[in-house]
Amino acid sequence: MGDDKASEAGATSECSSSSCYEALLISHLAMQEQTPTPENMTMMQAFEWYVPADQKHWKRLESQLPQLKAFGIDNFWIPPGCKASFPNSNGYDAYDLYDLGEFEQKGSRATTKWGTKEELLSLVAKAKEVGAGIYWDAVLNHKAAADHKEVCRVQEVDSNDRTKTISDPYDIEAFVGFDFPGRGDKYSAQKYHWYHFTGTDYDARNNRSAIFKILGNECKDWAHPGDVDSEKGNYDYLMFADLDYAHPEVKADVLKWGAWMGNEIGITGIRFDAVKHFSEDFLREFIVNMDDIKDGAWFFVGDFWKDSLEDMSRYLRRMGEKFSLFDAPLVYNFSELSKTVSGDLRTVFDGTLVKEEPVNAVVSFRRSTHVPVSRS
Repeated sequence: MGDDKASEAGATSECSSSSCYEALLISHLAMQEQTPTPENMTMMQAFEWYVPADQKHWKRLESQLPQLKAFGIDNFWIPPGCKASFPNSNGYDAYDLYDLGEFEQKGSRATTKWGTKEELLSLVAKAKEVGAGIYWDAVLNHKAAADHKEVCRVQEVDSNDRTKTISDPYDIEAFVGFDFPGRGDKYSAQKYHWYHFTGTDYDARNNRSAIFKILGNECKDWAHPGDVDSEKGNYDYLMFADLDYAHPEVKADVLKWGAWMGNEIGITGIRFDAVKHFSEDFLREFIVNMDDIKDGAWFFVGDFWKDSLEDMSRYLRRMGEKFSLFDAPLVYNFSELSKTVSGDLRTVFDGTLVKEEPVNAVVSFRRSTHVPVSRS
């Protein structure tokens, strides 16, 4: 006990010394001078695939914005609210980017599944009022529900390797003519024809489905290697009528649409659908063009859904530091761990964007929209 008291006395004497006091003071001042950690913004997917098709979604979301912002939600990812192939569509079969529920087209009057353009504008205004951002889901890869058929020359390609042709060139009747009769020339006078697309999947002349690469008289082709993902040889084609971003009229019209969305609607960010299927070169140009409208005020994230950290990192390097991707490998890791009793949660960040590209990774706690998680 005597030794214990002596040790305690020695410690008290030591801690009361001037050197110990100075060390504590320096440590305290250093803590005061530390810069607070920047706020980590939270984005909410403000819809899901099975939202009721009652044209009231914009109104419902607007009424909930103040409470959701108070809960800590900073930005709201909203669905592609443009006119699609049928009235109750979720919008991923995009028909007219400029019709946000304003014109009578494709079986519906001035509305989409989500509501009218006026209700969308009211939603964006409320978001600005409460200090929240609105991120638009942009479907720029393709168009659907053409207004008329056109004859075009094509070659069939192997569905598992789009670089391999499996037929001689021949003519088909394809749904690739877009006139937008309900909208006319308002906002954009651009109409779309067969030469604005690289491929399609249906021949109305022979009632036959396949993947048809559109040739035309100038031997059109898919996006050049490296400009889209290399899965299936060349993953330019995904569905419907595939837009050709090598065509200057296509580029000009979609660039104009982006500026229109920023100025007319007032969105603050964009989630780009299916980015591994359309031109990376064009998307970089699109982002630069948007920065000219509101410099540094945008958030851009892409849906590059692939369980390959290498491919995703390559894509980010090409797109630059102003672009993010959803961390698909992280979602796959969580999925795999949930299927086994021997899973080690310490490995969940292995091979993920969060670990390797943390500044450009967006963490999703569920698979976006509606597709089940599968590594196959």
